[in-house]
Amino acid sequence: LAFCRARVVRVPKGPLIRVVGTEAVIPCSVSDYDGPSEQNFDWEFSRETDFMRIVSTWDSTFTSEEYQKRVGHGDIKLRRSSNDAVELVIRNIQPTDQGIYKCSTPSTDATVQGNYDAEVQVKVISDGLSVSGSKARSSVSLKLSEGDSIKLRCSAITTSPEHTHLHVTWQIKSGSTWRDILSLTHEGKFQPGPGYEERYRNGDIRLDTGVNDTYRLSVSQASSVDGGAYRCLVSEWVRGADSSWQKIQEKSVEIASVAIQRTDVVISTSNVSVTERDSLDLTCNITTDRSGIFQAEVMWYFSASPDDTLSDAQVLLSMDRDSVFSDSTLISLSHVDRNSYRLLVRDVDVEDSGYYFCQAAVWVPLHNGSWHKVVERTSAPVSVVVTTLEPDYEVFLNASKTPKFSDDPTELNCMITNAQDTEANIRFTVSWYYRRHLRSDDVVTEELLATMDADWTLLLGDRSRERTQNGEIIFSKKAADIFSLRIQWTSESDRGDYFCVISAWSRHRNNSWVKSKDVTSASVSIFWATQDYTLTVEAVKLKPFFVAGHTFEMTCKVSSKNIKTPRYSVLITAEKPLTDQSNPNGTTRIISLNQDSVVRLEDWTDQTRVDGVVLEKVQENEFRYRMYQTQISDAGLYRCVVTAWSPGGGGMWREAVNGLSNPIQIDFQTSGPVFNVSVHSDNPTIYQGELADLLCIVTTEGMALEPDDMSFDVSWFAVRSFALDREPVLLASLDRRGIVTQSRRNGSSDLSLERISPLEFRLRVHGCEDHDFGNHYCVVTPWVRSATGVWQQEPDIKAKPIFLSVKMDVLNAFKYPLLIGIGLATVTGLLSCLIGYCSSRWCCKKEVQETRRERRRLMSMEMD
Repeated sequence: LAFCRARVVRVPKGPLIRVVGTEAVIPCSVSDYDGPSEQNFDWEFSRETDFMRIVSTWDSTFTSEEYQKRVGHGDIKLRRSSNDAVELVIRNIQPTDQGIYKCSTPSTDATVQGNYDAEVQVKVISDGLSVSGSKARSSVSLKLSEGDSIKLRCSAITTSPEHTHLHVTWQIKSGSTWRDILSLTHEGKFQPGPGYEERYRNGDIRLDTGVNDTYRLSVSQASSVDGGAYRCLVSEWVRGADSSWQKIQEKSVEIASVAIQRTDVVISTSNVSVTERDSLDLTCNITTDRSGIFQAEVMWYFSASPDDTLSDAQVLLSMDRDSVFSDSTLISLSHVDRNSYRLLVRDVDVEDSGYYFCQAAVWVPLHNGSWHKVVERTSAPVSVVVTTLEPDYEVFLNASKTPKFSDDPTELNCMITNAQDTEANIRFTVSWYYRRHLRSDDVVTEELLATMDADWTLLLGDRSRERTQNGEIIFSKKAADIFSLRIQWTSESDRGDYFCVISAWSRHRNNSWVKSKDVTSASVSIFWATQDYTLTVEAVKLKPFFVAGHTFEMTCKVSSKNIKTPRYSVLITAEKPLTDQSNPNGTTRIISLNQDSVVRLEDWTDQTRVDGVVLEKVQENEFRYRMYQTQISDAGLYRCVVTAWSPGGGGMWREAVNGLSNPIQIDFQTSGPVFNVSVHSDNPTIYQGELADLLCIVTTEGMALEPDDMSFDVSWFAVRSFALDREPVLLASLDRRGIVTQSRRNGSSDLSLERISPLEFRLRVHGCEDHDFGNHYCVVTPWVRSATGVWQQEPDIKAKPIFLSVKMDVLNAFKYPLLIGIGLATVTGLLSCLIGYCSSRWCCKKEVQETRRERRRLMSMEMD
């Protein structure tokens, strides 16, 4: 394709037919050229043989003298559409412009290839198109009512010598632009304009052809959008040499100016305010200038929101075109005059507040006696507010019982006073609120204690729900105008401000209750002076000195002030050294005893010493803690955490104050051996599938021990990285009883852990794989037997890690694939040779008989 590339200049396929007096546009383009992207063009014209120069894009002196005047006035010009295309524009083309037009492009190519000009024939015909309206004058003015029909006609005929087709379009002008309504195209198809597709499918818009080349537009069910100026736009089309349609001219004529009188529906009043039990009077007016016979259909709607649709609204009352009303007890609809319809709602209620609107449809009779709906409109909603007759009353809150000490009762009475204008359809309910006291200026929102609905059903708040269900708080109604709140046992958390809200409810027509008014009482403060609680806790170690394996014992003595008949709960805590990895936070909760003398183990997880700690109550204010067979790991600071409880209401205990004792230290001064741990491997770099041996070696310093007096818990860990930046993974562990525990593995390699001497432990990895690499180390927990025969646990010792590297044996990995490949290649080659030999031997053999040649001597060149 690259070798076939050459410059191509194109013009439309002729002849091009144009009408006298119209504007002719002839395009010309060039493609597959070299040089700059913007190309230049020259246009020439010939009537017979010689070409005259018309205009050029790059040479201002190119134009011949015959065309200089028309080019200078702009009647002939070039219009560039892109870098490689221009259009020759001839305004008001004349018969003398009929002939051959040639478009040329100067060469910018490195080599001359392709065509550099193209010619097209232009044929100029006379104007034979005439367009006119139905009457002699240019346009008529029509005044119609909404829902009427519009019928307009225009005439279009052509006497063109060529075989042309007409394209007729009806347009409407609303504002400053013309919009298409319906077209009959030059191909004989009907085409509705934008926005008229649905009306065309429904048959409301039609375009009919009649005699004398007339085109009639019919618009039924005219609306306000159909008002404006109408015109008939006719264009003449001819089929070109390339079978495409070309528009050669266009004419239009204004037919009529149509004014549509809109039919509207409005409610005579705007926003309305009505007092409860009064009547609501609304009137729906239909504004129309229709003078003929028509009937109206009216329907009234009600909705709670102005944005509701007709499907969401409630139908109140309706009247059809035969003046038949729907039934309703409290609502009536009357026909005031020809265009007015009155809605009357008697004995309105608060529920009648909302938005009212009416919908009206106008029906006109047809020639066959049937009725046709020409228009339907809905009014804007009218807001109606029904005000209630609020009762007049006051609310007074007093405290009949106030507490002087904690757990005393509190009783508040909320009373309705000076009640006036209270009918039988009014009832009262109460809501109780609490506001906490603050010493600062912070704003505290009130908390709802309880409220009553219209049926006097009590609804509890979050603050008082549990206490009310337990009977600690009682809400009651002592009389029709007195509501009571009683707290059986008042606590410090109940101190604060209390107030009540009395709500008035009104009964509606449907026997439902609606709140009409709220009145809030003044607040009452519940407060009494209290003294701060004090609590002192002293811890005493009973034995000043003891060694590991003996019993540790201490007592906690408690003294308190300003607490009424207290009881105490005790918690023993231990603060271990930071070297204790089992509890990095330092504080451990060991055992507790609550105020009811129930003992509970907290964080004591040593299963071998479940009964090793005891906490008991010696006296009412004295507690004793014992720890049997102490270990070196038990070293630390021990405290007593005491909580004082005072009796609350209903036999419940409430927390008063907390206290912390002085620390008692357990410190073992021993001169036993010092243990060290190291990891060793003879070959830390191995190949896949081989066996890896890792030794964990324990050494001792200081006092020598017999092998039977020491034992070890050994755990092996691995970190699968070079820089020890990942979490260690437990591989296997061996406790001092000889029990081996292995973690779950994903690969095919296996582990074994064994004790090979009293101080050496060996970890073997069988069939090493890639994921077995990394830093490996062991953690040893020594156990030493004391002189009393008690085993003591020493702190954990972590060895320095050793890196295990796993390599791949390249020769063994590729040995079998190479042997298999060479064997297969050899077999395939031998098989190919055998097939070729057999084919040439038996399948493709041909016998060729050579003709016998006579042996003659060559003739010499001179005798040739």
